[in-house]
Amino acid sequence: MAESETLETMQPNPAWDAASYEDAVAALGAESYTFKIWGGDWCGDCRRQLPDFGAALDAAEVPSERIEHYPVEKADDGSKIGPLVDEYDIELIPTVVVELDGEEVARFVEEEPVPIAVFLAEQLA
Repeated sequence: MAESETLETMQPNPAWDAASYEDAVAALGAESYTFKIWGGDWCGDCRRQLPDFGAALDAAEVPSERIEHYPVEKADDGSKIGPLVDEYDIELIPTVVVELDGEEVARFVEEEPVPIAVFLAEQLA
C-alpha cells in the first residue's frame, strides 16, 4: 500500500460551521470509515472544497489514522499521477473514497451540487 502524505488543502477551514451540517457530521463519524483523499494543493477545486471537508472530518472526530491524503500531480496529457491513482481509477480531483473494512462504500469525484461532506453523508445513509 502506498504511503499517505499530507495535503495542505485538508487543513480544516476555521470558519466552517459544523452546526449547519449536523446530519453530515453524524454520518461521517457513524462508523469506522477510512477516508482516502486524492487532491493537489495546486488544484483550484481542491483549494475550494477540501478545507471544508477537513473541517467536517474534524467535527466528526474522525481519527487522523483513518484519513489518508494522496497528493496528485497532473501529467502533460492531463492525466493524474500519484499514489494509488491507477488502483483506484482516479481521473479527476478532488476524489474522496470512503471505505469500511477495506470495501468502498462511497465516492465523491471532483464536483457535485452539494459539499463533499453532504454528498458522502447522503451516500452513507
